[in-house]
Amino acid sequence: MANKRIPMEADKFYHIYNHAVGNENLFRNDDNFNYFMLKYKEYCNPIVETYAYCLMPNHFHLLISMKNDTKLIRFYKNKYPKFKDIAEKDPTDFENPQGLNNLISLQTSKHFGNFFNAYAKAFNKQQQRRGSLFEADFRRIEVSSDEYLRKLAHYIHYNPIHHGFTNDIKNWKFSSYRAFLSSKKTHLAKQEVINWFDDLENLIYFHKKDIDNFKSDFD
Repeated sequence: MANKRIPMEADKFYHIYNHAVGNENLFRNDDNFNYFMLKYKEYCNPIVETYAYCLMPNHFHLLISMKNDTKLIRFYKNKYPKFKDIAEKDPTDFENPQGLNNLISLQTSKHFGNFFNAYAKAFNKQQQRRGSLFEADFRRIEVSSDEYLRKLAHYIHYNPIHHGFTNDIKNWKFSSYRAFLSSKKTHLAKQEVINWFDDLENLIYFHKKDIDNFKSDFD
């Protein structure tokens, strides 16, 4: 089951997702979808590798891995003066692996929270609404097997079919699937995902399967 409080540690894979509150939508038009991805690249590209994503009107899914601790520490020190102060105040604890992991995890959760807050603030202003947009803290599941990575990439791309928005995943503009069929430059770790399926042909074949045998708690 998903745990919104599990640590976000360097070099690990995670499935991140969340829903809008109540019957709200996170995205009401193309500009909203595009702005979310613009802010995602701004906030998240420096700290994660992205393998798959899908934005649905009232929820989203991301498959990412955290970058290594050296890159995370460098980015957080430059971005957040308080992180730098804490890191340098107690170097003994910072050099301890557990202390380092905890510090990175806490700052990562805050950084993702800042990303979602930045989007929500802009959305509320545009839509002239007030109050929370997302359901509480974002949910995450650590992904620890190659088989699960393949199934999860498929599940994420299959979401528009699963929820009845299209009968062909190629037709949904707001997922990463079409990037794998294109030669255009992308921020995705595209080749690594293709390697999970051995080659592009097998990736496409795998994505033609249904998802009945992949049950989860993040529908």
